[in-house]
Amino acid sequence: MGELVKRHSVFLRKECQMPAHFDLAQQPCADNWTMVEQIEAPVLDTMIRHAGWHFMHLQGSCSRSGFGLTCDNATHRALGRALKGLKMGFNAAELESVKVSTYPIFQIATVTVRSRHIQEHAALEMTAAGHPRTLPAR
Repeated sequence: MGELVKRHSVFLRKECQMPAHFDLAQQPCADNWTMVEQIEAPVLDTMIRHAGWHFMHLQGSCSRSGFGLTCDNATHRALGRALKGLKMGFNAAELESVKVSTYPIFQIATVTVRSRHIQEHAALEMTAAGHPRTLPAR
């Protein structure tokens, strides 16, 4: 996974709705999350906007660490933990950074992901529980 996961990689929750004609290649990467293959966030943002939808940058990121015998294993564990740390209402995430520390027997990776949200309407309102609620366009 280390070679495939790079800055600006996009992750989608399994229930994330996309414009009707989108058929993005995705691979499972963590509980209820998939990684969009070969399309980074700036390109996906342009594609979504051309479809009349919105790919919002949101405040908030989540950093988590994971350890493993290999860089890939440590990164995969850290990524899964970071994605789990994002608020439930957000349906997408963008990879900000991966830092790996190497030790004689194991490696520790720290992954930071930023909250993103894909929706048709431009307005976003937070519910009392801290989940986004979409509003119809005016």
